[in-house]
Amino acid sequence: MSIVREFKTFAMRGNVLDMAVGIIIGGAFGKIVTSLVNDVIMPPIGLLIGGVDFSSLKLTLPALEGKEPATINYGVFVNTVLDFLIVAFAIFLVVKAMNAAKKKEAAAPPAPPAPSNEEKLLAEIRDALKQR
Repeated sequence: MSIVREFKTFAMRGNVLDMAVGIIIGGAFGKIVTSLVNDVIMPPIGLLIGGVDFSSLKLTLPALEGKEPATINYGVFVNTVLDFLIVAFAIFLVVKAMNAAKKKEAAAPPAPPAPSNEEKLLAEIRDALKQR
């Protein structure tokens, strides 16, 4: 089997396509959550702690001669950690909802099977005997 055919077989399996779709949707979801954190959640939190913008929080290290001082941007790190926590919580809620839906689907009793021709015929005979 040639490499091209082998790759085509690999790439066309359902798991690979599902994974690709998940990665693309995950990337888009990540952008939405990043915007939620940076534009909606962080401003009120910053306001509550005195108008501080987390992304501007940093620790400036002493500068060497002729060099600019280095900074440790811990505010950006705080934003990133909050981003992660919100994404993780959102994914948790989605997985929890899907598991609940699967449980409801599994818990629903199956519909009773339709009566066979023999059962129908026996029911007709029974009804005829009752009428006599």
